[in-house]
Amino acid sequence: MKDLMGKAVLDYFHNENPEDLQTETSISELDELPVAYLFRDFDDMNILEQKALNIAQGKVLDIGACAGSHSLYLQNERNLDVLALDISLGSVEVCKLRGIKKAVCENILNFSGETFDTIMLLMNGTGIFESLEKIDSYLQKLHTLLNENGQILIDSTDILYMFDRDEDGGVYIPAGGYYGELDYIVHYKGESEDPIKWLYLDFITLKNAAENNGFNIEKVIQDEDSYLARLTKK
Repeated sequence: MKDLMGKAVLDYFHNENPEDLQTETSISELDELPVAYLFRDFDDMNILEQKALNIAQGKVLDIGACAGSHSLYLQNERNLDVLALDISLGSVEVCKLRGIKKAVCENILNFSGETFDTIMLLMNGTGIFESLEKIDSYLQKLHTLLNENGQILIDSTDILYMFDRDEDGGVYIPAGGYYGELDYIVHYKGESEDPIKWLYLDFITLKNAAENNGFNIEKVIQDEDSYLARLTKK
């Protein structure tokens, strides 16, 4: 892992000639991702993020914290005890530089030692599950990290809209797997990260997986094709 995301947020934080990130997936072309977007404040976040930050409570684990904007809000504005977690060493360094008191570079599957009242996975948080084949492993891990009366707040997007339709409204979906399983690639300053597996989930598929792994689930809010869900232990 070249940690291009970490390089980008470090460049931006230190004002060392940052450039926009470029991202692409196995079903979409190159798209620009301004690094400044990763440093946005609460007012610039979408309604799913804002809702999650408003209903977070207790001790919080922010998985995929990136530059730490969600963690900072919870720590500084909500006065919550927050741990920012990311696999990007550069991103964790930026979290600390921005004043987040607790930030750890670790894969969630390897993380242990603490439990939480709120576990948060935002910005298409189901992506870290990688594939339908691995979703049970991730959900079972999250189950062990969640306190008995805790909550998991996770968002995703049903990307069915990205596929072509016929005249009768049928959707052309490639055979061979779930349509939300994608390869995701990041580019920065002429370098390319190795593709990673990324999982977008429709709500029904997430609901079935959650219930099969010991969770109750509710949809908190829907915004067009995206949604925020809350999982609690059965």
